Amino acid sequence: MHLRIILVSPQDSGNVGAAARAMKNFGFTDLWIVGARKERVDDVSSWWAVGAVDVVESATRVATLEEALADCHLTVATTAVRGRQVFEQLTPFDVARLAEETLTEDHRLGVVFGRETWGLTGREVMLCQRTASIPTWPEFPTMNLAQSVAIFCYELGKGLRPRASGADPAPHQLIQHLNTNTRSLLEEIDYFGDKSPDRMCAELQALAGRAVLTKREASLLLAFVRLMSKRLGH
Repeated sequence: MHLRIILVSPQDSGNVGAAARAMKNFGFTDLWIVGARKERVDDVSSWWAVGAVDVVESATRVATLEEALADCHLTVATTAVRGRQVFEQLTPFDVARLAEETLTEDHRLGVVFGRETWGLTGREVMLCQRTASIPTWPEFPTMNLAQSVAIFCYELGKGLRPRASGADPAPHQLIQHLNTNTRSLLEEIDYFGDKSPDRMCAELQALAGRAVLTKREASLLLAFVRLMSKRLGH
């Protein structure tokens, strides 16, 4: 399994450097940074990234989260806020176990971390297949960005072995096409009624995410949804 750490609009270059160092401590180097603002590699980031400046310098920078997730087979949004509307909260250990059970050495896991001040938006969380949080003290739940990255990397780097063979999980891009087309179909048949489409779609996506669809299963469902939309004249 390949691990990709994705930082969304990080605001402090020191945090980027510290996150890179935490990644390299556990053998991971695939760092992606989302956002228009380019983090500088200066004395601050270099100091925090001691021994891992190469990870910062080789980081892939993209404008949107969609780009960073496109070729991942399992995507996980991290959040510290338990009061927000999410329908699943895996722990870092759960994420590691899920990766072990569903991904082979050729597959890619993307773990997404939000802004230091307010995390990920609801839309960004919905772009991911699963959600996870670190079980912290409820009265002080928010952790430093680099600390959070370190805990996930620790769990994912504890020597877990990927499946030797098995079903091919659906890539993120295919899942997103399925989610988008399904939402359009549900809107066409007025499934949401007076309820919030965003909230209900988040709940449905959480349910589907637990199924860990294979590429074939997701393709069959997408074909079905598209056919239904066509029959309805959508």
